[in-house]
Amino acid sequence: MIRTPSALRALLLPLFSALALHAPAALASADSFPNKPVRIIVPVAPGGSADKLTRTLADKLAALWGQSVVVENVAGASGTIGAAKVAKAAPDGYTLLQQGEGLTLNGLLFAQLPYDTQKAFTPIIKAVVNPQVLVVNPATGLNTLGDYLARAKAKPQSISLGLPGNGGIAHVAHEILTQETGAKVNYIPYPGGGPASLDVLGGHTDATLITLAAVTEYVRAGKLRALAVTTPYRSDALPQVPTMAEAGVPGFSVESWQGYFAPAGTPAPIVAKINRDLQTVLQAPDVRAQLEHMGFKVAGGSPADLGQSLQSERPRYARAIQSAGLSLR
Repeated sequence: MIRTPSALRALLLPLFSALALHAPAALASADSFPNKPVRIIVPVAPGGSADKLTRTLADKLAALWGQSVVVENVAGASGTIGAAKVAKAAPDGYTLLQQGEGLTLNGLLFAQLPYDTQKAFTPIIKAVVNPQVLVVNPATGLNTLGDYLARAKAKPQSISLGLPGNGGIAHVAHEILTQETGAKVNYIPYPGGGPASLDVLGGHTDATLITLAAVTEYVRAGKLRALAVTTPYRSDALPQVPTMAEAGVPGFSVESWQGYFAPAGTPAPIVAKINRDLQTVLQAPDVRAQLEHMGFKVAGGSPADLGQSLQSERPRYARAIQSAGLSLR
């Protein structure tokens, strides 16, 4: 049947009207966001650096938004249980995920996941970057990285090393260290940095390789001894601690980061608003000073910047994982 121009106009007018209304509605919803509590899933146990960071930012966001920001720890399966919870959440900005390079690592280490690590989440912001630091219980008698490597080579697996997550950045970083030095330790996985560091403090394990911000106070108090950081630069929070390159492993460099994500499909105006507000919080002088004292370096940037980081780091970690023969299948 041939339709007249007037008939076509009658058919298309409601469609055009709906489209015209859609963009302003999305902007309006972003302007009023949030109008109820926001939940941030931290996929590791309480007490570690991810938990400390998120709780610091959540308090400031709650004050800025006038809404509760609830931090929920959902530990297990190297962070994949918490991530799966966010992947299945409504894409409205009210359920967010704290994650770092573990998002990429899990996609490489697990044969099957209940979500696609490259498609299930919308990047919001890379909040901070930070070194990993190798710390030991002082009772081990290990005073330097040289001591640690010598014992791990002379007596393979005699050093027990708590991992704050099986297959996480600390695991991969130590595997790179093993490949470059031949030092072999006994890995003991934990559901997060909090439990891993507590067992080193208690003398149940000898060492841990962990995000520096998780253990700065213990090192300052002399309860843990820091042997080296994994980055090519020293941390201002613990400037006396050498880099691994300085301490005998030339060229060694691993920098970790932590950021925030929303479920895929979250409207771009809402993502942009969360990004702007997190930037505001991160750049506040008191927050910045607090995070840097803990051992973080504030990063920031756009959602696109975080997306680019994910793409660029994937090949390097894939090579390290393949070379080490790591798998969580």
